[in-house]
Amino acid sequence: MNRCPRTAPESKRAPDMAVVTFDASGFKGRYPEFALASNATLSACFDESGLYLSNTDASPVQDVTRRKLLLWMLTAHIATIGGILSADGKPLPVGRMSQASEGSVSASFEGVPPTPGTGAWFQQTQYGASFWQVTSSIRGFRYFANATRY
Repeated sequence: MNRCPRTAPESKRAPDMAVVTFDASGFKGRYPEFALASNATLSACFDESGLYLSNTDASPVQDVTRRKLLLWMLTAHIATIGGILSADGKPLPVGRMSQASEGSVSASFEGVPPTPGTGAWFQQTQYGASFWQVTSSIRGFRYFANATRY
């Protein structure tokens, strides 16, 4: 008896999962602080976000709608770190706020150049911190037992 696994017929295979395509107007609607950024620049930041969260069938986030939100968080994070201007024409602050005053308003931020992809790197912006928190369940070790096939 041959116990070698066979591939499933075409009709029984799972359909290919869709990938997220960048929608600049949708992104700017969700993150209006990036209204002045060019679509091309934001698209490049979105492409870079795929280095941190796979936008393929092999992504740990299988729900495409959820993956889009996560990729947009990463896009906003990368754009902020890259010095993209906010809607008021000023760069968004990067780093942890270390000092703040109220009279004549001032704020200081600690700019630590952490290694990209680490927790400290993500914690530099509100978008990265949100991404880091939301993805805690997919960053740990996951064991999948090898299924026995008969």
